[in-house]
Amino acid sequence: MRTEIELYLRHLRAERQASAHTLRSYGGDLEELRRFLSAARRGGRDAPAGRISLEDLRAYAAAKLRTSRRSTVSRKVAAIRGFFAFLAASRRIRRDPAAQLAAPKTEKRLPVFLPIDDMERLLNGLPQGEAWAERDRAILETLYSSGLRVSELVGLDWSSIDLENECVRVLGKGRKERIVPIGEVALDALRAYRRELHAACIERSAVFVNRRGGRLTARSVARFVKRYALAAGTAVSPSPHSLRHSFATHLLNQGADLRSIQELLGHASLSTTQRYTHVNLDHLMKAYDDAHPRAR
Repeated sequence: MRTEIELYLRHLRAERQASAHTLRSYGGDLEELRRFLSAARRGGRDAPAGRISLEDLRAYAAAKLRTSRRSTVSRKVAAIRGFFAFLAASRRIRRDPAAQLAAPKTEKRLPVFLPIDDMERLLNGLPQGEAWAERDRAILETLYSSGLRVSELVGLDWSSIDLENECVRVLGKGRKERIVPIGEVALDALRAYRRELHAACIERSAVFVNRRGGRLTARSVARFVKRYALAAGTAVSPSPHSLRHSFATHLLNQGADLRSIQELLGHASLSTTQRYTHVNLDHLMKAYDDAHPRAR
């Protein structure tokens, strides 16, 4: 199965423009499946993809459900289904054993976001004065101002930022490009950060770099966010994605419509954006009471 996994990952990279994160996740999930099936075979031999049955795959999913969250198993099932669908479509196997493999129902979790007061406390408490402090300020202001995914943030180049028109060109999931507005406060933070980079003689196409001049990683950004949130004493311990959730929630609470928020976030489906309608029911009830002629 190793050869088929490599072929599939190559296909995802070349034909689907999958991100490095997706490739790592899918590759790890499929390698885990390969090891599980090999261990189940006599002598621990590698299982040929053409001889794997639906029962084999169900046994793997059941084993994972005993040790992993349902959302994790759902992701693994998605990787398996995509893998075998590719093998069947390219005629490397005669039938697709994963066609009837069902993913477990996942629990619906509401987005974690910061109230506006906590967000203000976090952003107003950020350090200033030297390149790396200005970088961190620019990171958090940009995340909150534009609702970017952390992968989109660390992938930004200076050529993607239009200072004059106050917008940023983002390459999102599936290599889909979108234009997102960015606020003046975030732009000022980016300008201050770039001046510090010039003063330190650091010239790179990447916007956010580490002390060695390399592009910053998503994991590093997550560490910065947690550290500053702890120092600010916020009610929740946020991740970079929490700032994206905060961006969407605060826009909705201030009257932005769901379709506009969908475009800003780069969601392929409006149903993904609709989960933000559940995070502040009081706001929605007030809007209903104010707008509906028969509400009272």
